[in-house]
Amino acid sequence: MARDVTDLTPIASRDELVAWFEAGCKPPETFRIGTEHEKIAFYTKDLAPVPYDGREGQGGIRALLEGMQRRTGWEPIHDGEALIGLFDPVAGGAISLEPGGQFELSGAPLDTLHETRAEFDAHLVEANAVAAEQGQAFLSLGMSPLWTLAQTPVMPKSRYKIMTGYMPKVGTRGLDMMYRTCTVQVNLDFASEADMVRKLQVSLALQPLATALFANSPFTEGRPNGLLSARSEIWRDTDNQRAGMLPFAFEPGMGFERYVDYALSVPMYFVKRGEVYHDVAGAAFGDLLAGRLPQLPGERATLSDWANHLSTIFPEVRLKRYMEMRGADAGSTEHMTALSALFVGLLYDDTALSAAHDLIRPWTAVQRQSLRDDVPRLALRAEIAGRSLRDIGREVLAIARGGLTRRARLDENGCDENRHLDILERRIDSGRVAADDLLALFHGEWHGKVEKVFETGRI
Repeated sequence: MARDVTDLTPIASRDELVAWFEAGCKPPETFRIGTEHEKIAFYTKDLAPVPYDGREGQGGIRALLEGMQRRTGWEPIHDGEALIGLFDPVAGGAISLEPGGQFELSGAPLDTLHETRAEFDAHLVEANAVAAEQGQAFLSLGMSPLWTLAQTPVMPKSRYKIMTGYMPKVGTRGLDMMYRTCTVQVNLDFASEADMVRKLQVSLALQPLATALFANSPFTEGRPNGLLSARSEIWRDTDNQRAGMLPFAFEPGMGFERYVDYALSVPMYFVKRGEVYHDVAGAAFGDLLAGRLPQLPGERATLSDWANHLSTIFPEVRLKRYMEMRGADAGSTEHMTALSALFVGLLYDDTALSAAHDLIRPWTAVQRQSLRDDVPRLALRAEIAGRSLRDIGREVLAIARGGLTRRARLDENGCDENRHLDILERRIDSGRVAADDLLALFHGEWHGKVEKVFETGRI
């Protein structure tokens, strides 16, 4: 999340929480595409990680942010004295920091995939220019391939300090998730409660396909980790109270109220008052709603508390006033635009959405979870209901292409958005994902030297 919400409107009931979601419904003609991606900064001289304050003679993550501020003119975001991000007050995009210094662009809400690709390209030109001035570059993989957790920098963000203390209490991989993984996600709109439910069901059921197609994290601490998406495997034991495939979303009666009840069942991390983050890890949001939170007696919930709490829930698809597809590893610019193209094609066209919903409807909760469990290892070779993901992916890609064709959003050359799916066509045709290619290089021309990935995966 780029920055915490600061809406101090008081809320006192479950109905108001439901109404908050309902206010996210939009007419289809106003649907937009928001794409976020993370990347890992490193020093080009010795492939060392970049700390917040830098090292002798070279700037760090803060200097990257300062350089980007000079180039973009975006407004600074601070946590105390620390510069932790930038915000575009005109278009709405932002740059933020993940816990280990992963440098994130949270894209503006855009109308077309062509604009999404142009946004990526413009951002990377600026970011790489600033990084080069300091002897740095960016790596785009699903997981840091070389450094141990102890070697990984820690960013000065108060909410991350609270999460760092809490994560080991609820899972074994939470710190790896925070400090060593990178993702790309697309955020998409819904028109109504019924539209949200269909889109949530389709995107949840197909999130393992996204994990497979974009699997790009086969190395940990300098060697193969036995996985194709280590980032996805890490999420299987991060904090299962706030992560996963949301089986209740497929049950009768699913809607905004049901998601509110789920969110209320997830423990909080913090409550922010002014510039202070109060550690309430493990507490119930319902207690804050009722004014009986033990750590903050008498404090009552605000809309900002609700929005911030929702940002600390991590299912494969997350519901806010839009929906976030969270299953993919970071990768090349082409790779990242393709994620947005896949789900825009599936979810922003009624014919495509109906076809995709018909495809996933027969799958059971047990089958969906089994697929989710298998896909970090097997990627497109994983199976559900007797079919491989490669086979299903071929059908899903055809549905998405139809959706993009009917959208008919043309670029300056008269081309529609289908070209942004071409990389996925190649993945499906070959049955190989990015992680397969990296492993072949590692065992071949790299001669077992994972350091070469800092050239191949440089973005």
